[in-house]
Amino acid sequence: MADNVTSLFRSTAAHSPSMAALTRESDGAGPVDFCIPCNPYFPTPAMFEEMAARLRDIVTYYPSSADTITAELCSLLQLPPQCVAMGNGSTELITWIDHLLVRESLAVPVPTFGRWTDQPMETGKRVDMFPLQESSGFALDLAQYAEFIRARGTRVAVICNPNNPDGGFLHKHAVVQFMDAMADLDLVVIDESFLEFADAENEPSVVQEAMLRPNVIVLRSLGKNFGLHGIRFGYLVANPALAGRVRSMLPKWNLNSFAEHVVFMLKEHGAEYAQSLHQVRRDRMDMSGQLSSLPGLTVYPSQGNFLFVRLPVGAEGTVVRDRLLTEHRILVRECGNKIGSSSRFLRLVVRPQVDVRRLVTGLEQVLYGTSRRGAAVPGQASGTAYSSGTAAVDRLVS
Repeated sequence: MADNVTSLFRSTAAHSPSMAALTRESDGAGPVDFCIPCNPYFPTPAMFEEMAARLRDIVTYYPSSADTITAELCSLLQLPPQCVAMGNGSTELITWIDHLLVRESLAVPVPTFGRWTDQPMETGKRVDMFPLQESSGFALDLAQYAEFIRARGTRVAVICNPNNPDGGFLHKHAVVQFMDAMADLDLVVIDESFLEFADAENEPSVVQEAMLRPNVIVLRSLGKNFGLHGIRFGYLVANPALAGRVRSMLPKWNLNSFAEHVVFMLKEHGAEYAQSLHQVRRDRMDMSGQLSSLPGLTVYPSQGNFLFVRLPVGAEGTVVRDRLLTEHRILVRECGNKIGSSSRFLRLVVRPQVDVRRLVTGLEQVLYGTSRRGAAVPGQASGTAYSSGTAAVDRLVS
């Protein structure tokens, strides 16, 4: 059974296996999920009970048109509907952005969300990848990125803020300056899919600024913020011409009835949603502290609802991932198949403290040899020196 479960990772090109696939290959109970970046506190149990009570009607009947659902969302967000297009998940919107607005080339810092590299390559575009440096904590230097874009002659630029998988954050004023410096490009995309989890500044979004510019799109997620990846809904904001161009290509019923039901529930549950974000931010700080106490494990600063960690010298991410799953029923995202990353890195989703304690215990046993299968890090169990936490010294130690 364990071999069947871990083999699912080797047959998946870009992402971890779905929770449904893992559950089918196990005894019917899914693992503790540190892989899929959901909000664990929203919707509330009462909201799930309400949806369950209406399940028959939700899945039986057609949803309203996308225009109706978009109008309700815009009323909640205080955005003009003509500046918004809702999609069946952010990947649908990324696909249409690529088909409609990316003519020849796209620049993106890496590592990042895989569809920003894979989608344009699948349609024959040139993807100029700007490597984020481990030595600087994967922070994006916007001035260097701008120079890279000019040197390459790229026509479309993408920024993910916070970035996935490292959670790196850019302040609003810096993003606006970058948008203005790139005013001559065909398009600038600011992917704010995880921005709701940031607390580095009070109003970090550039949505209002994007609506005033002719070549800027802001992409935002609902599934990630609301903890509902399975519903598949997200939206983009741009000036009316850009938003309308994308919206005109979307099917009339591209949003499902679950998405409609959730959007129309939100006006009654704003307080619970705000509290869920506050709790995730508190959990992120606590989880970072607990993981940082593990010898040799490097935890990078994050403003997302996940943490990017580097394993100690000698630890192989796929081995750690498989053993956490089979020995401890914990699912993590090993990042060896992310461009710009390697198998020494894991992305760990922020979860409640009870789950984090289970994760830390599992990592201790797998990494340092307190389980029957021994240590995943050579020499750790016998007391030799741990990783310093810096790439330069690690190379010397290796």
